[in-house]
Amino acid sequence: MAILSPMRFKGFVWPHNPRVYTIAFERKLAVHKIPFGLHYLQSLGQTRRVLRGEGEFVGQRAYDIFKQLANVFYEETPGMLVHPVWMTTNAWFAALELRQAPRRDYVAYSFEFWEVEWGAGQPTLSTRPLDQPDTGGEAPAAKEEQALYHTVVRGDTLWELARRYGVALNRIVELNPSIRNPNLIYPGQKVRLR
Repeated sequence: MAILSPMRFKGFVWPHNPRVYTIAFERKLAVHKIPFGLHYLQSLGQTRRVLRGEGEFVGQRAYDIFKQLANVFYEETPGMLVHPVWMTTNAWFAALELRQAPRRDYVAYSFEFWEVEWGAGQPTLSTRPLDQPDTGGEAPAAKEEQALYHTVVRGDTLWELARRYGVALNRIVELNPSIRNPNLIYPGQKVRLR
């Protein structure tokens, strides 16, 4: 029996994978009526994929672990979701729910993530203090980092490369728009890391 890697979102790593999860693929359809009680369906295209699940945290620190997960939920940005079965994707943490009154040693919860289309521009929130002028999004001149590339060898994954080189996984995805599926890289492929 294979042991699956732990689920991760941003900096949070589940101590054990959720007990139950479902992945919903949604497509919007329009119904057009035609004479004599007939109809035809028109696809309006796929929308988001939604990952829902349920799990428990158990042990002396169960409630503290749940609070850490809740802090990640409160962050107002999408992030990289690494799931043991679902492909790695950029997602919004859309919902987090307690399934019962929490105890210090046991917390039952449910969650929901909504996939963000790769390459879709996301609005960014300004973090500048109010007393500083807006420079139109331009950061102060900084020393330009030299590009760094890695040649993929058998067994490499983007997650492992991010950890090895100390680069955020979503940054590697941004730097490599030709990689359509972050779970699929090939030996000999050059991956830009900086």
